[in-house]
Amino acid sequence: MSEEARIDEVKMEDVKTDDVKWYVVHTYSGYENKVKANIEKIVETRSMQDAIHQVVVPVQNAIELKNGQKKTVQRKVFPGYVLLNMVMNDYTWYVVRNTRGVTSFVGPGSKPVPLTEEEVASMGIDLPREVIDLAPGDAVIVNSGPFEASVGFIKEVNQAKRSVVVTLSIFGRETPLEMDFSQVSKMD
Repeated sequence: MSEEARIDEVKMEDVKTDDVKWYVVHTYSGYENKVKANIEKIVETRSMQDAIHQVVVPVQNAIELKNGQKKTVQRKVFPGYVLLNMVMNDYTWYVVRNTRGVTSFVGPGSKPVPLTEEEVASMGIDLPREVIDLAPGDAVIVNSGPFEASVGFIKEVNQAKRSVVVTLSIFGRETPLEMDFSQVSKMD
């Protein structure tokens, strides 16, 4: 039996949520956001939300001075690294390790080492996860963006990406649009 077939036998029901810890993966330079998107897509398609909770590329705001103009830009705090809040088992290790752009987990050999609570706290990433009171079928109003003040209905909610797909009537056609949680408000 191949290793991939053996790993696929691991059931997601075996995941214990109290084993969730922060891990660090090394990526190709400049691929941090692509790796984050790839992992989030895998989590969604394989229904692994109970095993991989959060994928973070830590950034900080910096002010650049170009041509006499001040401009705020976001810089990666740890270039070449992505942080994952996840349950570590053979299945999750295999899925993350074989994601395009991931070179390895941080740790000796192939054994990932979780970050300590102090390390996580010092990075300021272990913030309580925001729970959104939106569900498919809810009527919402758009707060910002080009469709501000439009009314639509939630088609799907993605907690991991902090986004919703809202169906709006545009030029007489029902059009699904992905929006951030902050762009919509539930109607009473």
